[in-house]
Amino acid sequence: MKLTFFGATQQVTGSMFLIESDLGLKILVDCGLDFDRHRRKDRKEPTSLFPFKASEIDIVLLTHAHLDHTGRIPNLLKAGFRGKIICTQETYDLVQLLLEDAARLNKSAIDHAERKQKALGFALADPMKSRSLDQRYVLKDVNAILHLMQTSPMNEEQKHVSGLRYKFNTASHLLGAASVVLTVPESSGDKTIAFSGDIGRDNYPLLPAPVAMEQVDYLVCESTYGNRAHKDRGRPEEILEKTIRETCIDKPGRLIIPAFSIGRTQALLYTLNRLYVEGRLPKIKVFADSPLAVRSTEVYEKHINSMNEEAKAFFNEHDSLFDFDNLNHVSDLKTSEEISNYHEPCIIISSSGMLEGGRIQHHIDENLENPFCTIFFIGYSAEGTLGHQLLHGQRRVRSNNGAYINIACNVKSTDVFSGHGDVHDLMAFVNHQDKEKLKKVFIVHGEHKSMLDFQGRLQEDGFKDVIIPEYNDEYEL
Repeated sequence: MKLTFFGATQQVTGSMFLIESDLGLKILVDCGLDFDRHRRKDRKEPTSLFPFKASEIDIVLLTHAHLDHTGRIPNLLKAGFRGKIICTQETYDLVQLLLEDAARLNKSAIDHAERKQKALGFALADPMKSRSLDQRYVLKDVNAILHLMQTSPMNEEQKHVSGLRYKFNTASHLLGAASVVLTVPESSGDKTIAFSGDIGRDNYPLLPAPVAMEQVDYLVCESTYGNRAHKDRGRPEEILEKTIRETCIDKPGRLIIPAFSIGRTQALLYTLNRLYVEGRLPKIKVFADSPLAVRSTEVYEKHINSMNEEAKAFFNEHDSLFDFDNLNHVSDLKTSEEISNYHEPCIIISSSGMLEGGRIQHHIDENLENPFCTIFFIGYSAEGTLGHQLLHGQRRVRSNNGAYINIACNVKSTDVFSGHGDVHDLMAFVNHQDKEKLKKVFIVHGEHKSMLDFQGRLQEDGFKDVIIPEYNDEYEL
């Protein structure tokens, strides 16, 4: 059996791994966008859609819906793929939303380029080339690939006609997120290999705890928090209540919470709902300003049975996880911009979480100089983003409209809503394996320093062969 790494190597994004059996079976695990390419020494645009022959891939298995794990699948069909894409039902529902949203953004970029051509009066380069090669798809491409997708139940082993056995284990990073366990048929006998996907954490709002992994021969494990422990150990509602009181009750201010539309926003709305139901806060108006968040919240409510017992009990008592009287979903851009004219204390939840793109940009530009505003980060912001600058104390920044602004607003953060398990969760996940039986551990999906530190921890703990692969590295297993 051969394993090749085509993404998420010594970086966080671009998850894509190819397994080849000596019986001719080819399996792709994840097919994600590489958002880190600009940081690599190799910054050249790829010359082909994929570094392998897509027509030869038999099966694609998806760990979860985020675009760094799924964002390239619309191009598989263009490249000749005719197999099946398998994931959990929840992942399918969220993937459809995310890919359709990405396709709309691509179409918008193309339309903008065409309008520019018309205004200039002469033809420019192909408008589609305004997107990177692996993002060049529109809605018809998404619809075509959805027909190749099929769903599989969580925590139940399934058998493919090829003889491959696969199982999606609850990973709890996101609704429907899974670790994937494969039993691959080989001429010398079956081999087992597991891919962690993104590992979640215990006691996270809405989601059940991750399921322990059964024994395998080989493990490919993420390392996003491979050298960090979560700082905030309190309950999410306690931390959120304290921040709201300090910002909107002790003084008449506004709380802006940048949050990714899928996952983080639902955890936040559920926590707010609990606070209001329990009478712990006055009815401060909450604006949820993200059309994608509205659609993904509907998917979350559709899958009540996939939630943890606490969330199920809350739903049974109150008939909704996310809807409360003072919640206002903002659909159109005009209404979004009018929020600036609302001068009472309020909470604004909008994407994106790193302040790069999305409606959050308008809210941030309007409030960077507002001393009665607090920007409350509940997730990670990558280096180079406006979110990263604010989190690291920069007091003068270039805003999204290009002007330099002196920061007068307050900036706070918490990791209590992080959907990633920390280093202790990751170590516990790997330690379910017998050190004598696990032949190799491959570390992926993290910053290089995080990978090195996680590798060191595993080696100190007795795991013998722990590898940090590079892009395009190939291993005979």
